[in-house]
Amino acid sequence: MAFGIIQHLDPTRKGLMPELLQRGTLMKVVQVKGRTLVRPDCVYVIPPNKDMSILHGVLHLFEPLEKRGQRLPVDFFLRSLAFDQQQKAIGVVLSGVGSDGTPGLREIKEKSGLVVAQEPSTAKFDSMPRSVIDAGLADIVAPADELPGRIMAYLQRVPYEAIPETSVDSVTRGALEKILILLRQRTCHDFSFYKKSTLYRRIERRMGIHQIDRIASYVRFLNESPQELDLLFMEFLIGVTGFFRDPQVWQVLRDKTLPALLASHPTRLLRAWVAGCSTGEEAYSLAIVFREAIEKLPPGKNFKLQIFATDLNRDAIDKARRCVYPEKIRADVTPEQLRRYFTKEEGGYRVRAEIREMVIFSPHSLIMDPPFTKLDIVSCRNLLIYLLPEMQKKLFPRFHYSLRLLMEFGGNSCGKCPGSARLSW
Repeated sequence: MAFGIIQHLDPTRKGLMPELLQRGTLMKVVQVKGRTLVRPDCVYVIPPNKDMSILHGVLHLFEPLEKRGQRLPVDFFLRSLAFDQQQKAIGVVLSGVGSDGTPGLREIKEKSGLVVAQEPSTAKFDSMPRSVIDAGLADIVAPADELPGRIMAYLQRVPYEAIPETSVDSVTRGALEKILILLRQRTCHDFSFYKKSTLYRRIERRMGIHQIDRIASYVRFLNESPQELDLLFMEFLIGVTGFFRDPQVWQVLRDKTLPALLASHPTRLLRAWVAGCSTGEEAYSLAIVFREAIEKLPPGKNFKLQIFATDLNRDAIDKARRCVYPEKIRADVTPEQLRRYFTKEEGGYRVRAEIREMVIFSPHSLIMDPPFTKLDIVSCRNLLIYLLPEMQKKLFPRFHYSLRLLMEFGGNSCGKCPGSARLSW
């Protein structure tokens, strides 16, 4: 392993962490100065007044864009680590103030990496590890001196490489199906239409955390532990979302699709469904874009949009209803949008009432529950990639049935829509 140390440092003072750490380890400890190739058994420390990122195993430094007091160097690095190292990434949050790092750890978890937090009661400042734990992201929680052994035990049992879909089906089908049966009995939700390779990677993570070598042994463990079934259920539901993902798609929606829809709409009220809304960013993005689109219309055009936002994960729905997001959203939301549609609070931003009132959040299973109907817009940008092709083919007609009129929404056409209509994702 290699180790990166990210701190909240005074930008005006020289960092002393490399010298302090070198006294306690035989590994080489360096303060990163520029383009640095990561090597095993080395410790890389962020310098003051810099952000650090990683690309193809090489560390890079950036000038911070945010003013002092608003910087999130931990989150900046962990997000890049998730994308660069995928399932090999391990994010560890120790004592610290605020919630810096929690969004980055969510992305590490989505990539099947490992998320570790110091036991808050042993931390001098407990808000950073507590934020990770409260978000339901921590795979391992322990005092700092126990974390190295727990991480090593995990790595000895979890393979680095992703398992091909065909290998999962041929080698582990029986045990995997038993796990899905136990989950269905416990939660009343059916995961058999999810990609087996994705499910198996997340099962492997849970096996590694409990130091279980064989999936058959894990099946027995699940049969005896309802709490572990609940944790595995939440593991399957972990997703990553954000405001205005793929900005060019939202721009097309605001500048082309919505004006065309409004020009031909028979009433002043439009209805939209955000399926698989996770923690709400996609639904609120749609509400903001709609407001921006109608502001460009001539006076007297008083259109309204009602958004139904649904997800299988009730915890995610609860977070979406709270409508408070960390400061890192500044990377995804323009300053003007931040000023107009959000209110600054301690540690983050709250969506303003005029946007919140456009969205109704509700638990819903896209696979098992009836769809919404008489809709003008359907957005499903987080869920489909996790489902098998046969389930995707079943869902497209369901979305078509929900819509009054089929229009193109950015990206590439699915190519399977009936007649001349197209629905794009």
